[in-house]
Amino acid sequence: MGFFTHLSIFFLCCSCCMLNLYAVSETLSTETDKQALISIKSQTFTHPPEALATWDPASSSPCNWTRVLCDDRNGRVVGLDLSSLQITGPVSPFIGNLSFLRSLHLQNNQFYGILPETITNLFSLQVLNVSFNRIQGTIPANISHCIDLRVVDFMQNKLSGSIPESLTVLKNLRTLNLARNNISGFIPPSIGNLTSLSTLRLCTNKLSGRIPSELSALRNLKILDLNINKLTGILPPSFYNMSSLEVFAVASNDLWGNIPYNVGETLPNLLDFNFCLNRFTGTIPGSLHNLTNIRSIRMQHNQLHGTLPRGPWNLPMLTRYNIGQNNIVSAQGEGLGFLNSLVNSTKLGFLAIDGNNFDGFIPESIGNLSKILRIMFMGSNRISGIIPSSIGQLKGLALLNLGYNSISGQIPPELGQLEDLQKLVLGNNRFTSYIPNSLGNLRKLTKIDLSSNELGGNIPISFTNFKRLTSMDLSMNKFNGSIPREVLNLPSLTIILNLSSNLLTGSLPQEVHSLEKVVTIDLSNNNLSGDIPNSIHNCKSLEQLIISKNSLSGNIPNSLGELRGLLVLDLSSNQLSGSIPLELQSLNAIKILNLSFNKLEGNVPSNGFFSNLTRVHLEGNPKLCYDSKCTRGETNKAVVTMVLLISSVLATFISIALFFTFRKTNVLMMESPGSFKGRHQMVTYNQLRCATGNFNEENLIGYGGFGSVYKGHLNLKGRSQEIAVKVLDLETPGSLPSFMAECAAFRHLRHRNLVKLITSCSSLDPKNKEFRALVYEYMKNRSLESWIGKEMGFQERLRVAIDVACGLTYLHHECVVAPVVHCDLKPSNILLDEDFTAKIGDFGLASILVEKDQYVDVLKGSMGYIPPEYGMGENPSTKGDVYNYGIMLMEIFTGKRPTDDIFVGGLSLKIWVQSAFPSNLDLVLDPYLIQELEELWSEELRLEEWYSDGHSMNQKMPHDCLTIIIGVALSCTNDSPHGRIVISEALDKLKIVQDMLRKS
Repeated sequence: MGFFTHLSIFFLCCSCCMLNLYAVSETLSTETDKQALISIKSQTFTHPPEALATWDPASSSPCNWTRVLCDDRNGRVVGLDLSSLQITGPVSPFIGNLSFLRSLHLQNNQFYGILPETITNLFSLQVLNVSFNRIQGTIPANISHCIDLRVVDFMQNKLSGSIPESLTVLKNLRTLNLARNNISGFIPPSIGNLTSLSTLRLCTNKLSGRIPSELSALRNLKILDLNINKLTGILPPSFYNMSSLEVFAVASNDLWGNIPYNVGETLPNLLDFNFCLNRFTGTIPGSLHNLTNIRSIRMQHNQLHGTLPRGPWNLPMLTRYNIGQNNIVSAQGEGLGFLNSLVNSTKLGFLAIDGNNFDGFIPESIGNLSKILRIMFMGSNRISGIIPSSIGQLKGLALLNLGYNSISGQIPPELGQLEDLQKLVLGNNRFTSYIPNSLGNLRKLTKIDLSSNELGGNIPISFTNFKRLTSMDLSMNKFNGSIPREVLNLPSLTIILNLSSNLLTGSLPQEVHSLEKVVTIDLSNNNLSGDIPNSIHNCKSLEQLIISKNSLSGNIPNSLGELRGLLVLDLSSNQLSGSIPLELQSLNAIKILNLSFNKLEGNVPSNGFFSNLTRVHLEGNPKLCYDSKCTRGETNKAVVTMVLLISSVLATFISIALFFTFRKTNVLMMESPGSFKGRHQMVTYNQLRCATGNFNEENLIGYGGFGSVYKGHLNLKGRSQEIAVKVLDLETPGSLPSFMAECAAFRHLRHRNLVKLITSCSSLDPKNKEFRALVYEYMKNRSLESWIGKEMGFQERLRVAIDVACGLTYLHHECVVAPVVHCDLKPSNILLDEDFTAKIGDFGLASILVEKDQYVDVLKGSMGYIPPEYGMGENPSTKGDVYNYGIMLMEIFTGKRPTDDIFVGGLSLKIWVQSAFPSNLDLVLDPYLIQELEELWSEELRLEEWYSDGHSMNQKMPHDCLTIIIGVALSCTNDSPHGRIVISEALDKLKIVQDMLRKS
């Protein structure tokens, strides 16, 4: 053989060896992938369990296994899809061993814990989808090692921390979806360098700061979703030139600025425009209404004004149109004529124009709107006239809200044709006549609100068809007759049954026991009679039972004690008799128990809830006794009769004497502390010294105008009680008259919203100096002043305002003696108990009105609260208290005191608030309140999204509520006393707000 022959044989042998080595290497690599997958399976529990049954360790290759994709050339695993297998547990770190992996789908499972760092070893990875799991921790900074990534989807997890800057080196990235996590910090401006990006979803996080203008450099971006964050500032104008955008969503942030009128021309590809829940100004852009492909226009809850663009509109693909909660008005003479422009939008499913200032009649053409229209919000406008019968043509409606308008006439029977209707809200209008029986055809109804109208007649028996109803509110109408038994036979009711403030008669049917799941029953202010049925104990879910202001008689059922979840029980102003059932002591959850103004008698229970009588209202039951000394048996009748006879004679002589004294002096006699004897257990200096730890400074909780206040524990009637002791500094001028005035005032006053004066002390201290003190119930949440400018919830603020108005209404209009003028109403004199119930205290300046313009003293109050007329020499009056209340109401909702440093040079709290009313209230509201409302609005946006998928929606109206509240405050602080509303009117308006919030 020749040399070349030997050389050829040598090369052939080498080639064979190389091929054998390659084959061995490929086999080993495939084995590595297989072992990694087997390890992943061993740590994975799927549903169904056999989902990965083909993953057999005995198999030579994983390429035929389900949910595994291999490369045809080298047999390596390049795709793994474990989505929607209900896997629970951490993500296996063995995934990092699949070194050729290009696609990893783990979405729609229940993975938890942090992502394993080994994922960042997948250098060939192009798609990483871990959405809809419970992954925690931060986004791995080393994810940038996966340099070939096209899709990163971490949506709907529990990721926190900030967006890592390292993400911005992924130049091939087309989709970045971090939505619905807890990511905070700023949006990195360097994201603008990801020039291939077409989808950027960062919604529903906690991102803050400004939106970087650099993002507008993303010329391929089609989807920009920044909804529901804490982003602030003006939206960069350059964003309106991103012509590729199809989805432009920045809802529920704190963004402002004008929306360009030509936005539809500069963004011609828009499909979804969502600017809800911000502070955008200007008018509704007319150019949006000519985008023939646009599907969604949403601008609710902004500060947009003006009129809607003139039609016709060309919106054939429109599915959602929401411009609610702005300041938009009807064009001159057009009313709601713009609805005609939506007739050709045959795909429209959601329409909201509520919370604006639209006026005029509902056009007959409303029946020509889309046949698939499901949601229609038109409430809180100035719409008048009748509901046209054509509304019955909207067969697809699931929600119809026309509440808070001025619509009149009869409820059209054609509404009964809307058989898919789930929520019907017609409350706060002017409907008359009766409820048409045809409404009984609405068998899918879950909520009906016809409250605050002028409807009469009987409640239709056809309501028994509402087998899905969870909420019924027919309050504040003129319904008469008895409560139909069929209406109570609605076990689906879970939220509220409100038939209050009507003209209903008869007894409360036994069928009330069917309402096993309802939370609130309000039948107050009717003409119901008879007994409270024992069967009411079957309403196990009840939290509020309100049957006050009726003519119910008989005993209070013992079975009420079985309603363990009861928070409010109000049976006041009836004709109930007998004793208070001891079973009520077991109502551990109860917050308010009102049995006042009945004919109850006997011992008041002393255990359980009754151990703190400040939360129990029993006034107007003269035969009730508060201790064991109640008169019992026939043996004491003669003694009692004699005592009463003698007392009556003495009272007559005393009354005659006092009458002539009154007429002569024209002032009210102030009572001495001794008047507490016989009604209150007087205490000594030593008792108070021991109760307060020798007036230890550690127990000092505040200073008043005439002394110091200490916390203590005092044993009264064999029971230790937490008290507040106000020790007067008798060297301070006016302290003694203040002491006398407070004693006199509290002798006549008793109300749940007045601080209870337990007793007093008039004694000598160890140095034989005169000692005067007043002993009050202790209020655990201190004074309202300590909460001003602090974190208080919207509902808490409103409840405090209502409590104070209730107490003041009692003083001015309901007191058994002459009207009482407090003279010094301010937050430091409003105290809050453990349940945050507000109570008026410090009556040291109080005046009791005897005759017009005649008062005991003429002290006029505190700086910043003094009404203008007092400075001109006018005597104190109830109008002055109303002025004080208005200033305090502004404090509660702005967090600013009238003596704040910013109020200089003629600027006052009132002028400051007035300048922002009504359209710019956000400029004067307490920042804590604004933050709460932002969260509330964010939740509202989620609910809108939720309902659009066929679920129920609960729309709130915080802006309307705040406008009413601040309007009340301004009405109370009119410069002219004759221009101010009375406190009872203010109370009614605030209760309307409370009702609005409750119904929403």
